[in-house]
Amino acid sequence: MVSFDSPFSSTTRSPVPKFSNSFTTRIFSDVAGDITIVVDGESFLLHKFPLVSRSGKIRKMVAEARDSNNSKLELLNLPGGPPAFELAMKFCYGMNFEITTVNVAHLRCAAEYLEMTEDYREENLIARTETYLNEVVLQSLDKSVEVLSTCEMLPPPIAEEAGIVSRCVEAIAMNACKEQLVSGLSRLDCDGDESTELKSGCLEWWIEDLSVLGIEFYQRVVCAMARSGVRPDSVTASLMHYAQASLKGIGKCQIWNPARMKSSPTLAENDQRTIVETLVSLLPTEKTSSIPLNFLFGMLRMAIMVDATIACKLEIERRIAFRLEMASLDDLLIPSIQTGDSLFDVDTIHRILVNFLQRLEDEDYEDCGYESEGLGSPGHGSLLKVGRLIDSYLAEIAPDPYLSLQKFIAMIEILPDYSRVIDDGLYRAIDIYMKAHPMLTEHECKKLCKFIDCQKLSQDACNHAAQNERLPVQMSVRVLYCEQLRLKNALSGSSGDGLLSQRISSGVPSAAMSPRDNYASLRRENRELKLEISRMRVRLSELEKEQTFMKQGMMDKSGNGKTFFTSLSKGIGRIAIFSGQTGGKRQKSNRKSRGSEGKTGRSRRHSVS
Repeated sequence: MVSFDSPFSSTTRSPVPKFSNSFTTRIFSDVAGDITIVVDGESFLLHKFPLVSRSGKIRKMVAEARDSNNSKLELLNLPGGPPAFELAMKFCYGMNFEITTVNVAHLRCAAEYLEMTEDYREENLIARTETYLNEVVLQSLDKSVEVLSTCEMLPPPIAEEAGIVSRCVEAIAMNACKEQLVSGLSRLDCDGDESTELKSGCLEWWIEDLSVLGIEFYQRVVCAMARSGVRPDSVTASLMHYAQASLKGIGKCQIWNPARMKSSPTLAENDQRTIVETLVSLLPTEKTSSIPLNFLFGMLRMAIMVDATIACKLEIERRIAFRLEMASLDDLLIPSIQTGDSLFDVDTIHRILVNFLQRLEDEDYEDCGYESEGLGSPGHGSLLKVGRLIDSYLAEIAPDPYLSLQKFIAMIEILPDYSRVIDDGLYRAIDIYMKAHPMLTEHECKKLCKFIDCQKLSQDACNHAAQNERLPVQMSVRVLYCEQLRLKNALSGSSGDGLLSQRISSGVPSAAMSPRDNYASLRRENRELKLEISRMRVRLSELEKEQTFMKQGMMDKSGNGKTFFTSLSKGIGRIAIFSGQTGGKRQKSNRKSRGSEGKTGRSRRHSVS
């Protein structure tokens, strides 16, 4: 409760002013007013003296109306309307009322409009509201958010000129940084796996509070937070919560409705378009920030539904492509909203794949000195995951009768051959497509089947393909030929899988390996050979030490032949590591024969060399 001293002398003993709900509001019920002020159609019967003593605008208007003997004034576009004017008049009459976060912005702008400055009276209404703003509102994050939300109902120039919006925005950002520093120790305690619930409780409480702001003020707050050093993860969490609270249907698969495109966008859809485009522009650009993929796919669906700008949709697609290997099949099933098009938005997934492959190529240039471990390299591992994901996606969209052959083939051939270790998934998708599109010509079927590598089909897939009547004759012949080769290898004691592993280990280029990984595999084998040479050198050094030890033992115990031959046998056993098991048996038999000492020495020298 904020109390204000009455501008009237206490000796006047005027009755307490009362407000009524009538069209004309009377301040004093027993004292006739001498001026009427109209605000937005509502009349206030007031007295000139208390008003002109504190309001510069009313003083000027009264002076101008004195010449025309007009006792009725009208205030146009007063911020806050009649409620704010009523509070300002209460202040002029010295009545007590409470300044809160709900009315302080309206009251401050109304005071600015009425020119209630210190030039007319000390501690005027502008000074009183500024004191409340500085000492109460700007010191608290939640109060700053409440005041900022009330500014949305005020004319933008008035609130901006009064400095309320900018100060509240900066106060929110600074208080969020303070909360971040204070909660730092709490977050350190939440690092353990056993404190999952505590870690979820450490999330910033102000994330939900920001959801009450309009998109324009929210954008300014998030930008101020980024400048102030708020963590990107906290900003991302705030963006996700704001999207879920402001956008209808975020994260849900929208139903395909061709009739929707015929009607013009509604006002709500225009607002949602603005929200989507703004939120996408506010996403953190740091690589360390982890934005959940399901949120990005939900934003992409909303961007398509509300017809966001091309730049907005491309930005979301680029971010998805950065971690496409972590996506699921349900994420890729984006409904199409174009009339007469396929049921699913294949073009969007195709663009995401293009960005994904470009990202892998850029990483290869950046990590040109990286020594890959063949098939286990991060880039190729991601490509294999995406290859399996796209095969599942092709099988899911293949039954669509509206899916054109051109789009289906474009989705197949965009991935390189080494993105698939086996072609079972691709064969399944092509077979489903041919079954769902029986009107395909033989030439079109051949065009589809040429993407299948029969040598990369499993035994079950080959058996199915050999009996598949939908396949062209040439494809069946290829499958039978590969089956004969596989049977021949099986009879000769080898298999296709062994051949594949032999090709990979020997450095021969494989269909499941990229050119970069083939080169890396050769470098890996070279590195292993160098390591083996180093081990042999260590063994040789140990043998030289053992030889010195045996000579010393021979000199110390020259009279005991049994001890000498025992030491010599131990040395030969160490040499057997390099000579092999057969050589070891031969050395043992030679020890039993006569003249074994010389033979053993020659054999030992041969093994070391």
